Amino acid sequence: MKKLMENTRFREIFLVTIGAFILAISINGILLPNLLVAGGANGLAVVLHALFNWNIAFVLYMINIPLLVLCFIFLGKQTGLKTIYGSMSYPFFVWLTSGIAPLTDNLFLATIYGGVVTGVGLGFVFRAEASTGGTAIISQIVHKYAKIPIGAAMSIVDGLVILTAFIVFDTEIVLYSLICLFSIGRVVDAVQTGLGRYKNMLIISEKAPLLQQALLEQLDKGVTRIPIEGGFDKTPKTLLMTTIKERDYSMIREHLLAIDNEAFIVSMNASEVHGKGFSIKRIMEQIDY
Repeated sequence: MKKLMENTRFREIFLVTIGAFILAISINGILLPNLLVAGGANGLAVVLHALFNWNIAFVLYMINIPLLVLCFIFLGKQTGLKTIYGSMSYPFFVWLTSGIAPLTDNLFLATIYGGVVTGVGLGFVFRAEASTGGTAIISQIVHKYAKIPIGAAMSIVDGLVILTAFIVFDTEIVLYSLICLFSIGRVVDAVQTGLGRYKNMLIISEKAPLLQQALLEQLDKGVTRIPIEGGFDKTPKTLLMTTIKERDYSMIREHLLAIDNEAFIVSMNASEVHGKGFSIKRIMEQIDY
């Protein structure tokens, strides 16, 4: 499994497949039974189903065909090929799961969990630099050329789709749909930047060599030495920087303060971390142990 996950193409197909299946569960188990129009092709499908009783999977296929052309033009061949797979597999999973029972009939719970589940599914697909077609393609084009977060792009594009819900549904349903759309955008951005939470620690200490040794040898953390100069006394100093998991922060801070209780420590949230020590390979190795 570890070797397969290191294969880029397999990992991308895996993410798109899982994401499409999660989205299908969301629309058949949460959104459609509660008539929530959470933007995108899903939202249009719900509106058209309510108006004309059209099959959801059929509507999704019809929406995707012209938008796939735009995908190839603006997002490139590689993204286009993966999007073809996503836009074909997603309606298939929608058809496959069409008989599942609604997960909830409480509109408030459906709004919250529909947003979370849909956001997770879309986040997996977007991490593979693909989409399940529909207005997600337009969102990716806006994200690429307007340089705004993918979640924000989705909120703009899908917000326009939600306006069509006023044709069919009452105002309360539309307002709940807007909350659901907001949740989707936030969850997509969270999945895009990674579900792990990290912190940067900046440390200034007269015992910098001892703290560096503790970070490397005892705590198994990477560390960077940065030469600095004191602003008041102009004395040369050393700044240590390390990036850690948020859950390890208290333990590491106490360990460092036990060595130098006068150390100056600043911590800040790190929203996205890539590179050696934070790779898929390193994570899989840790799971194996």
